[in-house]
Amino acid sequence: MNRHIHPHPDPGRVRPASHANRSESPANPEAPDTGHTFMTRRRFLATGAAAAGLVLLKPEQVRGTAAQETVTLGLIGCGNRGQWIADLFQKHGRYRVTAVADYFADRADEAGRKFGVPAGARFTGLKGYLRLLEQPVDAVVIETPPYFHPAQARDSVEAGKHVFLAKPVAVDVPGCLQVQEAARRATERKLCFLVDFQTRAHPAYQEAVRRVQQGMIGPLINGEASYLCGPIWRHMDRLLRTDPANPEVRLRAWGVDRKLSGDVIVEQNIHALDVATWFLDAAPVSVWGSGGRKRDFLGDCWDHFSCVFRFPGDLLVNFISKQVGAGIDDIMCRVYGFKGYADTHYFGRVMVRAEDDIYNGGELGNLYTEGAVNNIATFYQAIRQGDASNPTVAPSVRSNLTAILGRTAAYRRAEVTWDEMLKTAEAWEVDLRGLKD
Repeated sequence: MNRHIHPHPDPGRVRPASHANRSESPANPEAPDTGHTFMTRRRFLATGAAAAGLVLLKPEQVRGTAAQETVTLGLIGCGNRGQWIADLFQKHGRYRVTAVADYFADRADEAGRKFGVPAGARFTGLKGYLRLLEQPVDAVVIETPPYFHPAQARDSVEAGKHVFLAKPVAVDVPGCLQVQEAARRATERKLCFLVDFQTRAHPAYQEAVRRVQQGMIGPLINGEASYLCGPIWRHMDRLLRTDPANPEVRLRAWGVDRKLSGDVIVEQNIHALDVATWFLDAAPVSVWGSGGRKRDFLGDCWDHFSCVFRFPGDLLVNFISKQVGAGIDDIMCRVYGFKGYADTHYFGRVMVRAEDDIYNGGELGNLYTEGAVNNIATFYQAIRQGDASNPTVAPSVRSNLTAILGRTAAYRRAEVTWDEMLKTAEAWEVDLRGLKD
């Protein structure tokens, strides 16, 4: 299944379109039933710093891959994003793709040829990934449309595989909780489970968050976040128009399908909301939202959202997004304190300025690639060291639920609380009739 990606040719500008992936880009605690208790700040920051230095143990000290230096991979989802990140895995030098699965045969064959996977280890159809899980691979990389993530992650853990999962982890509350449970089971079974958020794998973001949380800018007052870009799914809209009643066409055009993607606020905007919840080290208490559609796409996704999130301590974060129009591309999060502010941009500046101090993380390069490379290195390190603490999962579930809360409030054009969202636990179901097993 195809996961969209537009690697940005100019690292000086932001290109939110590069975040379909699964969403793509940089993600603690085992989130409790309420979703409000999370891993300690110190533990999370320490984990993020691990990406900066890869320390390998001797092969005989390692669990899971025995005395092998190479981790064998199964790629689930062979679209643009899947093939792109699988290439990064192989460039790491300690991974080898030995099996692939995608609903579409042309995608599986394309990836198979690219990575030297024999025809007998290329699997297709909705259940092709289950046949991949029967193969002797150490780990799986899941890069399918978000709707499929929870079941694929769960089944991968039950099959005894380490899991590298694209964001968002799910499109609905039950899916988020299923991923949370899969990660718990992974830890229980000494398996590694990493969610690929790129920002949280970057040293500049890590240092900015550390300084804010340690009080450099004083008590926080409020914040703002945004994800602004043009109509990046135009090619999927054109594809859907060719045969909108065809379920296979719908699957290929997943980016403009609300239930397959989670809608833009979950599938893409989660990057900005993830940084906000990271800075605040909390889940929102409630949110008021609205939004709608201005572009003429055939799919049912919205193209703009506007929300006001209320966090503990009555701290408000204003959020806006658009996936339509022209003139600005930016993924931004700012928080304001009594003594200063922090200002972060996915493909731009990261800085924290106080009355008597300044941290300048500089202009970031290609965070989209660099963050993924850091996560790939961290994943290998965790596997080699037998570290199944899996700290990226809980903050990723928190961010995902935050985005779902904003989506729910926007659809209702009303205020919705975190507890109400969890209690309702609305499940999204996709009609898969007409698709091949």
